[in-house]
Amino acid sequence: MKPRLQVGRLLGTRSYATKVTPRKPMPAERPPQKYADPLASSPVAVATALPDNLTFIHRPPPSAPSPHSYTTLPASPLLRPPAGHSAQGVPPHIRPSAKKTPPPRMSDEDLTELKRLRYADPKTWTRAALARKFNCTKQFVGLVTCLPNTVRKEIKAVKAVKDEENREKWGPRRRMVREIQKERRAYW
Repeated sequence: MKPRLQVGRLLGTRSYATKVTPRKPMPAERPPQKYADPLASSPVAVATALPDNLTFIHRPPPSAPSPHSYTTLPASPLLRPPAGHSAQGVPPHIRPSAKKTPPPRMSDEDLTELKRLRYADPKTWTRAALARKFNCTKQFVGLVTCLPNTVRKEIKAVKAVKDEENREKWGPRRRMVREIQKERRAYW
């Protein structure tokens, strides 16, 4: 009896190529162009031979010349002086603080008064309160009146106690969200 060939087994087997085809050698020069060069085939192009076996090809633009394309014509917009900007053409300010006028320069008397108030009672005369009173920025007040570290630490401790009291009023959801934010910041 002859052994039977199993067709399913033959179709599912993997076979490899028995012959390796060598690569064809490629020519070293550039292959010929398939399309004609538009500069060489243009009837209006002017070719000028230059030294060192170079060719300069000039082709005028396909559109008709206009007064805007020449810079030597006095009517050209390129030679006109720039027009002044009008208030109508300017876009609105991106930040509202950009249109604010800077506060006026502070006089020496106001500056000494500002320092005296800040050093006398820093809890009452905060940077924001002094900035409102003297029409200046909070950064300027902090720059001019730098408090000693002991006073600054006391103010921070009082603020931390107030913040902790506010945190106790938080609900469970807000507390959970803030804890997640803290964990995220730890990975920064």
